Amino acid sequence: MQSASVTPHNANPAQPVAPATRADVAALVTLINGAYRGESSRRGWTTEEHLLDGQRTDAEAVTQLLAEPGRVILVLRDAGALLGCVLLEMKADSVCYLGMLTVRPDLQARGLGRQLLEAAERHAQLELGARQVEMTVIDSRTELIAWYERRGYRATGEYRPFPYDDQRFGLPKRTDLRFVVLRRQLYLTKTHHEDSCP
Repeated sequence: MQSASVTPHNANPAQPVAPATRADVAALVTLINGAYRGESSRRGWTTEEHLLDGQRTDAEAVTQLLAEPGRVILVLRDAGALLGCVLLEMKADSVCYLGMLTVRPDLQARGLGRQLLEAAERHAQLELGARQVEMTVIDSRTELIAWYERRGYRATGEYRPFPYDDQRFGLPKRTDLRFVVLRRQLYLTKTHHEDSCP
């Protein structure tokens, strides 16, 4: 189990966000399930425990994500422990899907989620060539949607059905779940060299 002694001052921008490897699978499963499901998730504000039972992911699903081209899971570490992660997947038309943004429940509301989100957006733009980032959020999670809106994401007006027939996403406690689609435009930033040019 990851140590609870990690404090937010140890996880700062100098601590790099980097792609996960297959060696991280077990820790990723523990991190993601612990942040979204069950008793441990109640320590943080991103829990889905009131909406869904069961697991959020498993080792097979995470291994598959790491193996597929065009997908990457970025992780934030401190002294070897995983503090958070985020999934990126390139789609058509220079759109990158962002999902599974996760911070350990005992470290939430301390800026790590924002750090991960900003790192993911930079990676999507500079490494994957994305011009827009897209995500889906269960539409009843108004607090989470508001958090993304404060960071530049906007509802597109599109909704997508919840996969009730796929138990890999958990066991729904409600019959009215659906996803709202949020997007943010990415703007190219000038490099130091570009800034110095006339």
